[in-house]
Amino acid sequence: MNLPLRKLGIFPNTWQVNQTFADITRPEKTPQPVILETETKTLRCDLSKAAIIVIDMQNDFCHPDGWLAHIGVDVTPARQPIAPLQQLLPQFRAVGVPVIWLNWANRPDLLNISAGLLHVYNPTGEGVGLGDPLPSNGAKVLMKGSWAAAVVEELEQLPEDIKVDKYRMSGFWDTHLDSILRNLGLTTIFFAGVNADQCVLSTLSDANFLGYDCILVKDCTATTSPEYCWLATLYNVQQCFGFVTDSTAILTVINN
Repeated sequence: MNLPLRKLGIFPNTWQVNQTFADITRPEKTPQPVILETETKTLRCDLSKAAIIVIDMQNDFCHPDGWLAHIGVDVTPARQPIAPLQQLLPQFRAVGVPVIWLNWANRPDLLNISAGLLHVYNPTGEGVGLGDPLPSNGAKVLMKGSWAAAVVEELEQLPEDIKVDKYRMSGFWDTHLDSILRNLGLTTIFFAGVNADQCVLSTLSDANFLGYDCILVKDCTATTSPEYCWLATLYNVQQCFGFVTDSTAILTVINN
């Protein structure tokens, strides 16, 4: 008598098993090929194997009462991706492209944060650094669960979205991100968020090193660094790590 098979795993990395039999062939995704224009080449890519990673669109980086603003940084540029992301993310969700929120969210005890990381924005040790309360509202800088580490309220996070905490500029270092992408059978990653030359570029370059296809969404990405840092980021992505497009090009292929 044949026994029923039960599913193990997360689609498409799933087996069908019972007491005597294991089907390890894994199901196939239904392809969603599109033709996407980028600044260097026309791409044929498969949306069924794609995700968008939104990096650090958090109060501490983007809000006028957040950490960067407190230490004197003009966060106006960091807010520029909000409007195009409001348009793009619902359309990605509508065609089944996962939205992954990759946010800096430290442990309360900072046991995994080195002195070198603490030094980046608190070089004298006397200022407001990682884990310290913001003078304006007492929220602890980039601490998991705090207002400071929350995504800005203008960007809606839905229950089906995926949230990954990070603790370095690269979202692949000491996180679950790579395992999640591989379990979901994803090979193409769209990148958005801040700061382009720091956390976005670090995560994107690591993704390239791990074999993912990388596409930077230009108008959904920004930096509070000087203009030459932005230009260098665009150059390096196109020269070394992947492709650059914008939300208009993506919306065009989705709507078609």
